[in-house]
Amino acid sequence: MVPGVSRRDALRGLGGALLAATAGGVPMAVAADRGRPGGADGGRFSARVEGLLARLTRAEKLMLVHGSTDPTGARPIGFTAGVERLGIPPLRFTDGPAGVRLRRGRASTALPAPVMLAASFDPRLADAYGTVLGQEGRAFGADVVLAPMVNLMRTPYAGRNFETFSEDPLLTAQIAAAEIQGIQAQGAVAAVKHLALNNQEADRLTVDVEIEEQPLREMELRGFEAAVAAGVGVVMGSYNKVRGSYACENRPLLTDLLRGEWGFTGWVVSDWGATHSTAQAITAGLDMEMPGSTHFGAALGRAIADGSVPEAALDTAVGRILSVQERFHLLDEWPPGRPDHDAASGARTALDVARAGATLLHNPHATLPLSDERATSLALIGPTALRPFVSGGGSAYVDPAHADSPETVFRERGAQVRTALGENIYGHPLVAPSTSLDDLRVPARETRTMHALITVPQAGTWTWVLHHSGAAPHLLVDGVDPFRPVPGSEFAVGGLLRTAPGGFVLRRCTTELTAGTHRIDLTANGGAQGQQVRLRHLSESTRAADLAEAVSAARAASTAVVFAYEDATEGHDRTTLNLPGNQNTLISAVAATGTPTVVVLNASGAVAMPWLDEVAAALHMYYPGQEGARATAEVLCGDIDPGGRLTQSFPTDDDSHATAQDPGRYPGTGSTVTYSEGILAGHRWHTATGTAPLFPFGHGLSYTTFEHADLTAEAERDGSLTVRFTVTNTGDRPGVTVPQVYLGPSPDLTANQIGQPPRILAGYRRVSLRPGRSKNVTVKVAPRQLSSWSTARRAWVLGTGSRSLWIADSAEDLRLAGTVVLGAAGGPAQGGRGLGFGGSQGSSGAEPKVTLNLH
Repeated sequence: MVPGVSRRDALRGLGGALLAATAGGVPMAVAADRGRPGGADGGRFSARVEGLLARLTRAEKLMLVHGSTDPTGARPIGFTAGVERLGIPPLRFTDGPAGVRLRRGRASTALPAPVMLAASFDPRLADAYGTVLGQEGRAFGADVVLAPMVNLMRTPYAGRNFETFSEDPLLTAQIAAAEIQGIQAQGAVAAVKHLALNNQEADRLTVDVEIEEQPLREMELRGFEAAVAAGVGVVMGSYNKVRGSYACENRPLLTDLLRGEWGFTGWVVSDWGATHSTAQAITAGLDMEMPGSTHFGAALGRAIADGSVPEAALDTAVGRILSVQERFHLLDEWPPGRPDHDAASGARTALDVARAGATLLHNPHATLPLSDERATSLALIGPTALRPFVSGGGSAYVDPAHADSPETVFRERGAQVRTALGENIYGHPLVAPSTSLDDLRVPARETRTMHALITVPQAGTWTWVLHHSGAAPHLLVDGVDPFRPVPGSEFAVGGLLRTAPGGFVLRRCTTELTAGTHRIDLTANGGAQGQQVRLRHLSESTRAADLAEAVSAARAASTAVVFAYEDATEGHDRTTLNLPGNQNTLISAVAATGTPTVVVLNASGAVAMPWLDEVAAALHMYYPGQEGARATAEVLCGDIDPGGRLTQSFPTDDDSHATAQDPGRYPGTGSTVTYSEGILAGHRWHTATGTAPLFPFGHGLSYTTFEHADLTAEAERDGSLTVRFTVTNTGDRPGVTVPQVYLGPSPDLTANQIGQPPRILAGYRRVSLRPGRSKNVTVKVAPRQLSSWSTARRAWVLGTGSRSLWIADSAEDLRLAGTVVLGAAGGPAQGGRGLGFGGSQGSSGAEPKVTLNLH
């Protein structure tokens, strides 16, 4: 290290230099990376790494390429052993999409969901977000932070849409690059995920994705390319197959593209359990198996011993891992120094992101911001009014350092608050003669079964709700397990429904019951520590009572605020855009009271809104993290302007989006999903087909008004474009706007039979202005964003000729229009090898045979 330069400053400087390559939204491989020792060009590693490789035994090298158990007793998400005699420390991994996820019962900063970060349209805020992840990752003992996720939002049903950024490749690339810089400036290694095409949870472990090369290059891969350009240290391979080959053993992706074309010099780790072979995986470019050693442990040792895998392949994988450790100074001290946890800074960033990403969807009569009596006499309705909805489920869930509910925050602000659940998501006690099913206690090492008869007065929908400690109890209703017989009948348990009051695990499922008597059998096993079980329910009668309570509360208040939720999680896709349970009926019933009704959405993304014209306003707060209640109150009351813009199109219903048009597109047929929409995904599909969305990409309202003027554009000699215009706040309040630059297709590309969308997002700027103030805005559009991938030429081709240009408030709200003529760039087009994907050949060690060549 340079004397007098701290480790953090050195890493920040390196990250900034690498990130500069993405200026203007053009992720380009950094030329300096290609010539680094250990790069894809076959160069050697640094002298230090080569020296370590020479001294490591084969057994020690094997220890470095697979996961194992932390001998200290800690439970990190992932762990690889070090080699103490050579000063190589172990590596600890932590989940990090929305905060550092700990498994030791310790809380960390629960940041807003990444989709809410992207809704800010602010890469500088993404850097701050990454700074929290990196700082807390290292403070809590981790070296690698598994973030960001950059897979595009392709279908609104995808269960992990809240974990990623956008349906648009430019926005995804820029937010991802900035977040990576923030993480790695703290000395933590970022692991971008999941390469590639992990765009759905349905059949995610085995689904085979068919996609043409142009949409692959222009859409899904842009975020990963930007990550490499930003200097990301680790790339995580995905579970799914890509054109017949599992992603973690896919040589065209991991070697030809990632290293050969982009110049990536870090290491590739499998998603947890995504390694499927030994010889094929390591020779294809996978460097590390997680979380165990099935394929890269003893099996790899045997393959090297019998000659089916050359030892050089193991040396290369180990060298890549050690090179990243060297770059991040993880080889300089053992154990490495750790910073103190800066909880206050994390909380400030969480609040900043929740404020910036708050997206006002609907406010036709300026009901918001609330003021005077409308802000002080409130009915807060819905489960997430009383319990803070912090995180989505799965690996992105974070136990918050603290989190207030909206009820608490509004009471602290001096409001008179009435509350109602609207629908009790935790269920009502089940009353059965002479039997209590609400508190079954089973001593350790015993098994007990409770039998009960219940009488159902009328046929209807019942939701069974189990709260339990220990292992899941077994429920039978009339001899049938309601959790198992109907696919999809069990509710996906996400961040809100992962626990019940008292810390119990919660499970829900919905069935139909006929009128009459039904037998309940509930079996619980005490295990080693005993078990406690509650069986509760929701029925037509309980829902009616909950609804009546909400309507009564709304009538007694000056403003009703309904907090609606959709509880998404890794491992499950949604089955509909409708809000779960009885929420649509609840919102309409509250609005029908005549009390001005505001809907606050805590959802992963798009939801259907059949009640939209009945309510006064709708505010999207996503999964807003530990400071979400405070940010929500500030936006509703006008302390700050809602600055978020949609990063995804909101369809009107389940039939009005690109992936609804063909089951082969989603969820797939015969374990294959075909991206036949090509480059027309998301807002591009809506524009191309003329299908009006409920809300378009980029939509978001302000409490003030803005005008745009003075549009000019200048084509630069290098093929880039400089767009200039003026924005003026014409209202009487400070506010935020996000003007967006869109470009039409190139006639020259069309003439060369290269497909293009009718409009692409070419750039944007987040602008804050006081009343009456103006700002001159400049947006640089780099050649990559003006180019399309030509499969025939195996290159990016600049879209020259006369192209339409728009300044817009969303993909459908075009404010200024013009035309720009682009000439040929000064240099040659950036070429590539083209990607070919074939079927797997097992673990013979041979390269996969290319049966389909995309070029």
